[in-house]
Amino acid sequence: MTLAWIAVGGAAGAVSRYLLQGWVDDLAGGRFPWGTFVINISGSFALGVIFALAVDRAVLSPEVRVPIMVGFISAYTTFSTLMLESWRLVEEGDLVFALANLAGSVVVGMIAVVAGLAVGRALP
Repeated sequence: MTLAWIAVGGAAGAVSRYLLQGWVDDLAGGRFPWGTFVINISGSFALGVIFALAVDRAVLSPEVRVPIMVGFISAYTTFSTLMLESWRLVEEGDLVFALANLAGSVVVGMIAVVAGLAVGRALP
């Protein structure tokens, strides 16, 4: 049954990513890949919250944690798209945007994980 729930979580994560990424890209416009950036940062935050609730606070069982982390969040976030979009910016001569995308995603992603852990640990 765990595999079925992982699949359901993965489907929900993929659809959520598609919808949110498209909405953010349409809203922001421009050359910077804001949709992927927002997806990866919000996914990092969510992963921090879920990890804190599951591991640090032990309020989420593995039966709940695994479909969320392995299914939903893994399908929701995407390292490969981050790399592709950054490389395309390099190819188009936008080295500053490419570096901002890479560095920003790593730095802000780390901050989002730490913030998510703090929130998850602080919840009653």
